[in-house]
Amino acid sequence: MLFVDTSTWSLALRRDQVPTHVPQVARLRQALQAGEELFTTGLVLQELMQGIKGPKERPAMLARFSALPMLVPDRRDHAEAALLHSTCRQAGMQAGTIDVLLAQLCIRHRLVMLTTDDDFVRIASVAPLEVWPAPASPP
Repeated sequence: MLFVDTSTWSLALRRDQVPTHVPQVARLRQALQAGEELFTTGLVLQELMQGIKGPKERPAMLARFSALPMLVPDRRDHAEAALLHSTCRQAGMQAGTIDVLLAQLCIRHRLVMLTTDDDFVRIASVAPLEVWPAPASPP
């Protein structure tokens, strides 16, 4: 099961130039065509809606995302995200508030993060976050 980050959605939803060389966009399209369950949260929807250029696009965006299960963080998620932020900081990396919360939701719900944002790869180096594609196993 996939959690699709804002970075991948925004590339996939571009109208001016549809990227064909981005593997995460190809994986998203494959998942949509196969009817795989994809998850989102309010923060991703909010970030995407903030990028909309005109008011006519808002209802279409809301309609597209109404079919996706919406994860709602609870008190525990916020507390665990704060711990994850500290873990990242102790490892010498900066992680944004939203990124650690999204990572925590994926960890809690055992979802694979589909993203083009390398910050999540760095978070996954110190936390049990699975980012697509999974790293190759050593021989």
